[in-house]
Amino acid sequence: MAFTLQPGEKAPDFSLPATDGHHYALADFSEYPLLVIFFTCNHCPYVINSDELTRQTANRFASRGVRFVGINSNSKNTNADDDFDHMVARMKEKRFPWLYLYDEPQQVARAYGALRTPHFFVFNEQRRLIYTGRAVDSPREPEKITKHDLDKALDEYLSDGRVSIPVTNPIGCNVKWEGRDKHWMPPEACDLL
Repeated sequence: MAFTLQPGEKAPDFSLPATDGHHYALADFSEYPLLVIFFTCNHCPYVINSDELTRQTANRFASRGVRFVGINSNSKNTNADDDFDHMVARMKEKRFPWLYLYDEPQQVARAYGALRTPHFFVFNEQRRLIYTGRAVDSPREPEKITKHDLDKALDEYLSDGRVSIPVTNPIGCNVKWEGRDKHWMPPEACDLL
């Protein structure tokens, strides 16, 4: 059994607090034909250097019924910058066009099989996975980008209901698991990289 969700699998439900003061569950996004759930954080350079690209993608596809939801599952004990207060401050400063949810128990990250920050999961209207992996092939150095995998997957699915490459390797920092050193990953995940 794969550690991370595979194409065709259903989105696991969740109930998480967000930086806007509300709690959100999967059902709260039922009005959107496509849902992009991505695991992110406050400190990772791969996230920081690609957040504006993610903003562009979220804005570009918003009018086509695509909703972006960011989830931070990193342990605040591994990096204090990833705590909830820093999430609130970052959203206040950056005003990103997505909700930013906090998965402090890391249960949602485990349910989805999040490997990196950032790691994107795209679900169709039935909340079946249609794409998982990276947004671009060089998130830390945007000037070297040659592939926009997330944009391509969204464009393809919205055009004809198919995604030609449904799985790519996410590129970024390891998820910072509670009680583990910064390089630890679940054993099942190691085969995927």
